[in-house]
Amino acid sequence: MYEFEIIGEIKGKARPRLNTYTGSIYTSKETKDYEKLIKQYFIIKYPRYIPLENRIYVKIVAYLKIPKNTTKKNRDLIDQGVLSPTKKPDIDNIVKIILDALNKMAFKDDNQITKLEIEKVYAEEEKIYVKIEEY
Repeated sequence: MYEFEIIGEIKGKARPRLNTYTGSIYTSKETKDYEKLIKQYFIIKYPRYIPLENRIYVKIVAYLKIPKNTTKKNRDLIDQGVLSPTKKPDIDNIVKIILDALNKMAFKDDNQITKLEIEKVYAEEEKIYVKIEEY
């Protein structure tokens, strides 16, 4: 089982870009840099990692910063767990960037993932919690 956090601003996977001059498709620098950051957090916690081989369950919780202009009423709803972030990054892009970054590291291939749980919640500190385990 692997369990770790990625501290800092959360970014989703950006769409591939087309270089109109050469006609080649490429991944943006921002996406590549964020994938490297995810890998670094993983390697720091698990320097001797071994890719998991069986079916995998992944849990991701994206903690997004509470906006400064949040009303007291909405703050109370956040504290009760009733109000969740409905802003960017999109939840599917968060999943994609994390799974792409950890492919061939935490698991041999992302086709092993048969169960996925993802949630966006408000928090004081922006971070992502990731748990990966065989089941």
